[in-house]
Amino acid sequence: MATNTPKIAHTMDLPPATEQPNIYPLSWHNQTAKLEEVYDAALRENWDPKKLPWDTFDVEQYSWEEREAIAYWWTVLSVFDASAPPVFAEALIKTYEAHEEDAVRRCFFSVTRDEQNHEQMCGLAITKLLGSPSPLEHTPRTELGKRAQRNAHWLYYNGGRYWTGYKKAVPKYSLAVLFSSFLMGEIAAATIFHQMAAGCTEPVFKEAFRNIGRDEGRHMAICMAVMERDYPKLKKEDAAIITKQIRAGYLFLSAVLFEPPPEFWDLPADFIEVQRKCEAVAREAGFLIPDYEAKKDNWRKAMLNLKGVLDKYDIPFPAIPEVGISGQEVLQVDMDEIIPVF
Repeated sequence: MATNTPKIAHTMDLPPATEQPNIYPLSWHNQTAKLEEVYDAALRENWDPKKLPWDTFDVEQYSWEEREAIAYWWTVLSVFDASAPPVFAEALIKTYEAHEEDAVRRCFFSVTRDEQNHEQMCGLAITKLLGSPSPLEHTPRTELGKRAQRNAHWLYYNGGRYWTGYKKAVPKYSLAVLFSSFLMGEIAAATIFHQMAAGCTEPVFKEAFRNIGRDEGRHMAICMAVMERDYPKLKKEDAAIITKQIRAGYLFLSAVLFEPPPEFWDLPADFIEVQRKCEAVAREAGFLIPDYEAKKDNWRKAMLNLKGVLDKYDIPFPAIPEVGISGQEVLQVDMDEIIPVF
């Protein structure tokens, strides 16, 4: 095949240096033993959503309102978990471009695979509950189902805006900044999934939540190991960005872990009313979704845990007044510049 690139091998002994950032050249340095341990755990703990005890799941025992209410929760989760595989795939590519140590690259490969499992779990649950492969294409059977589907359309609209911003943001930030944002999502996610595993009465969902919670805890360990490696030498300008990203992460992830702040999310006026109704119906059916106060307490504890990590490195923590945490005021968050994931 003809090429317009001039040949240079005959003019020099070794080629010129590869322009960076680039996935080449590769190397296989390892300096963080903890990451090897986490990757080995990821191999041992891999699971297949299709092999959960679906034979015990009798969807007919639920009314259509219950089915649509429970499917709505999985739909909210899917706004975050269905975006996670490509989000972490972008981060995986960045670890190669930054010539990260071998175990970091493999750990982020494992996170991408885990998140694919979480996405598949959302899809299996929604499909079995609704008899449709898409919550947006399903024909609602109840009035609550109709209102929940409207909510879902608005959530996906907002999620699309986030993805556009994420693609622009990732090349601008160092891995140290990225890891702080990832850690925030993992701390909060591990908490909620362990709670739901403990309280859910449906065996297939209980086992799924146990597996997902274990995955999120492992992802948290990855972020912690990299932060402990990098944060002692963190640049001052990166610390300032992290403070802003934590506030952005709270606002973004509140849509699944708490309730979406109206000043950040573009949603209908009755959105939260509909969501609370869906959650109440799901809880009554034995699908434990934490109530408002429990969600608020979860978020507060997660934020205080994260604050404890950042305080060790003198990184200012943002004020989170919604859960009673004081700190540095962050007055404006741009949807096009945020990088938190779930």
